[in-house]
Amino acid sequence: MSGIVWALLGAASAVILAGMGSAYGVGVAGQAAAGVVTEDPSKFAKVLIMQLLPGTQGIYGLLVAFIALSKVGLLGGGAADLTLETGLLIFVACLPIALVGLVSAIHQGRTSVASIGIVAKKPEQFGKAMLFPAMVETYAILALLISILAVSSIQV
Repeated sequence: MSGIVWALLGAASAVILAGMGSAYGVGVAGQAAAGVVTEDPSKFAKVLIMQLLPGTQGIYGLLVAFIALSKVGLLGGGAADLTLETGLLIFVACLPIALVGLVSAIHQGRTSVASIGIVAKKPEQFGKAMLFPAMVETYAILALLISILAVSSIQV
């Protein structure tokens, strides 16, 4: 396979894997949120915020993919003639957000479900409940930074 194919696989992996994790996380949190809103519609805004938290990993994967595609010239008009080594470097640089995005979004969704349970019983504890899924987000942000720095540092 050529370098451009590996670079495209890296960008696609970032979008697909992080997006799959976010879809799962937002889905399970949404199920819990819907149950709470059924019982008490006034808690809608609080549980919606918690449901949305696992969606950020998909956005991070998309951002890294845009940077990678821009790096290889696909967003600027024409693809660069990448060596196999450069394409593999871009692929590997996209892996942190792809893999950590997948896993962290799943776990953040599960943590959001638990936090939604807190809000259901004690809505005044919303601020504390937000901290649990926010801690999982930390690792997605670290992976995002590594992928951005790695993709940006590759010479094309």
